[in-house]
Amino acid sequence: MALEITDANFDELVLKSDKPVLVDFWAAWCGPCRMVGPIVDEIHAEYEGKAIVGKVDVDANQEFAAKYGVRNIPTVLIFKNGEVVDKQVGVAPKNVYTGKIDAAI
Repeated sequence: MALEITDANFDELVLKSDKPVLVDFWAAWCGPCRMVGPIVDEIHAEYEGKAIVGKVDVDANQEFAAKYGVRNIPTVLIFKNGEVVDKQVGVAPKNVYTGKIDAAI
């Protein structure tokens, strides 16, 4: 299961990470988000130790969704050294997400 990232721990888990970070911005009511969720969970398991993989529930945690201009969900952002280096809006196959992480490692 991917990490639960909140407004309270975003700075510590994402911005200060020494590894690339994949952040899935989602909501429980969003159908496409429920399609991406299991993919993100798989990536979390596969990239253990190489990258941080987590999810932000935009209904409960709006600060960073607003800060990074997340207007549509699901939106997946890839961070490296505290900066956004890649982005995927909408549902995509698993290899799209893993390719973006691999490029940041």
